[in-house]
Amino acid sequence: MIQFISHYTEHYSYLDGIRMALQGGCRWIQLRMKDATDEEIRPIALQAMQLCKDAHATFIIDDHVALVKELGADGVHLGKKDMPIDQARQILGPQTIIGGTANTFEDIQAHAASGANYIGCGPFRFTTTKKGLSPILGLEGYRQIVSLMRKAHIDLPIVAIGGITAQDIPDIMQTGVNGIALSGTVLRADNPIKEMQRLLQLIKK
Repeated sequence: MIQFISHYTEHYSYLDGIRMALQGGCRWIQLRMKDATDEEIRPIALQAMQLCKDAHATFIIDDHVALVKELGADGVHLGKKDMPIDQARQILGPQTIIGGTANTFEDIQAHAASGANYIGCGPFRFTTTKKGLSPILGLEGYRQIVSLMRKAHIDLPIVAIGGITAQDIPDIMQTGVNGIALSGTVLRADNPIKEMQRLLQLIKK
């Protein structure tokens, strides 16, 4: 599984990126507009949600729990400094997808206990799209986390994130994670649509 995290660049708007990711075959979109208000996010979220509906893709909003509830988005992704997962679950109910950011096995244990549906685990390496990075995990970090999860019988999908390139995908998928989250790798490509198609082929191998 590949998750596309929206990002604004000098060439593409948030919606441009989402549109191209969907055209390339991605079926899981996260609208991430850090430091934006609900009012700024709402019009873009409405258009992005429609694009996802038309493509039968899952639509997640980063951080803004009230907006997820208001718009009826498929889910929310919560970072370490965002609303606690159990609190978001009370607001959103059992059907809404809730993802949580994790850097350690202890983070994952806490998210599992709080009712998360999946984990965004990273960073794999340094990335310019995120401020205040946690310690870099690398391949060995993912191997250790997946091993500890198996021993603890924690069965949550793990999505690797953080500066991942096409060349990294085969090795990362060998660690036992379930998917990859990408942003810059797609948007920096000469042809983002073709790049997404290529990445999806890589992950299927």
